[in-house]
Order: sequence, then C-alpha cells, then structure tokens
Amino acid sequence: MNTNTAKVHARFRKVLEYIDNHLEDDLSVEILSGVAAFSKYHFHRQFSELFGIGVYEYVQLCRLKRASYQLAFRSHRQVIDIALASGYKGPGSFSRAFKKSIGQSPSEFRRQPQWNPWYATYQRLSELRSNHMKSITNGEQVKIVTFNETKVAALEHRGDPQLIGNSIRKFIEWRKQNHLSPKVSATFNILYNDPAEIAPEDYRIDICAATVHDLANNEVRIVSKTIPGGRCAVLRHIGSDDTLRDTIRYLYSEWLPQSGEEPRDFPMFLQRIRFFPDVSEGEAVTDVFLPIY
Repeated sequence: MNTNTAKVHARFRKVLEYIDNHLEDDLSVEILSGVAAFSKYHFHRQFSELFGIGVYEYVQLCRLKRASYQLAFRSHRQVIDIALASGYKGPGSFSRAFKKSIGQSPSEFRRQPQWNPWYATYQRLSELRSNHMKSITNGEQVKIVTFNETKVAALEHRGDPQLIGNSIRKFIEWRKQNHLSPKVSATFNILYNDPAEIAPEDYRIDICAATVHDLANNEVRIVSKTIPGGRCAVLRHIGSDDTLRDTIRYLYSEWLPQSGEEPRDFPMFLQRIRFFPDVSEGEAVTDVFLPIY
C-alpha cells in the first residue's frame, strides 16, 4: 500500500470510528464526508468502492446490530426507546427495517433470537471490521502482571459459537437473580479454543462472573471454577470483538516468541471491562490475559 492509499484508508477508518461513536446522531453524507475531509459529491462512491457497501446501508446495519444487542441482552430497554435511538421515527418503521434485516420482528427477536440468520446478516460488518479496523499493537503495550486467584461462577458454553448469544442471555438473567451485576462482579471469559480452527460442535468457552460465595444448585447449570493466580502477560484490546482475534494472534505469534516467556498450563482468558452495547463498539474494552510461568 503506497503512502497516498494509506492516507485515504486512514481517513475512511476515521469515518467508521465516527459512525461507531455517533449512532444516535445525524450521520448524513454531508457530515461523514466532512469527517473524511472529502467532497460530499464523491464520498458515497469512494466509501462504496473501498468497503463494498453503501454508506447508508452500513450505518443502518450498525444501528440495527446495536439494537439487536439491546433487545437480546438489555431487557430493561423499551422497544420504542431502541427505535428512536436507532434513528427511526417510531416503532413501526423500526420493526419493518429490523424484520427485513434478519427475518424477525423486534419483539420476536427479544423473546427468542434466531442467531443463525442474525450471523448471516452481520457477517458483512464483521469482515469489514476485520479488514479495515485492525488494532495497532506493539510489544510495549504488553504488561506482565501478577493475577490474583479468582473464584468465578461459570456458564460452560459448548457447541456452535453462533449460538453463544443464548448462553449469554441465560447468564445475564442468572446474574440479575443473584445480584452479581458487572458493577460489583468482574466479568471473565475463559477461551479453550479458537472457533475459526475447529468444528462448531467442539467450540468451548466459559462465561464467568467473579464471586466469593458458594453456588447453590441451579437450573442454568452455573458451576464454580477458579482462575488460578500467577504471572500473566496482559494486552488491552479496545474495540469490537470482530478484531479481538488479531490482538490474541499478536500475543501468541509475535510477542510470545520474542519474550522468552513460556505459557502456563491454563487457557488464555479475557476480562470484560466495558461492554457493547452499553458503550459503542469502538469504546468497548477487553483485557486479554496469557498465563505464563
């Protein structure tokens, strides 16, 4: 990529970041072309040529994706409030757009999300982010810390990663019932394998909340586990989970071979600091821990 091309890509990446952070605001071509510092008469075509999707469709997909997270995982949010925050004048137009996008009305999706068509719809966003919003990482950002042993309540998701939303919904409801909100209980994920490298039925991840209390028997099958204490390399990932794999890959393929460190016999794990959709995807914060000797 030559210097001029790199500058153009950087300017359009600023547009993607601006959209992430202003989904409730006016995102007209006039405003977005100003962010990119390009003529509004050519901006739309440049955006389409670079990303393979029109800017209006991209903005709509981003808004509807956030809306779907709010419907699935934030039961206290009213549909009309979600509709208005997504740029629609009322629940009717929002419902029509949402159903056209994934085949379910907002109320149907809130009640029982169909995740496979959801993934099929938003795969375009995921691929675009993976290609154009990669994290810029270097070894100086990796810190060596001593992680304190932490008892957690864990929901063990086993199987198709596209269905993890169902496990998250169950875990959120269990947390509410047990007064373990993220404000009082740290949130972790234990990563046993990479979904891109295994069959869907072999995928494993634990969704965890820190707790010092013993667990009673429960229908959700939440179990007690311990994240062991010890030295860890930690790298902060800021942004969408669509680019999280790049951060993980950096730790394993670049930092670890050059560090002289050896990984311990415990999986990599994440601590979720700031959550989408409570913040924009660009402002989500995840600490990635690699246990080392």
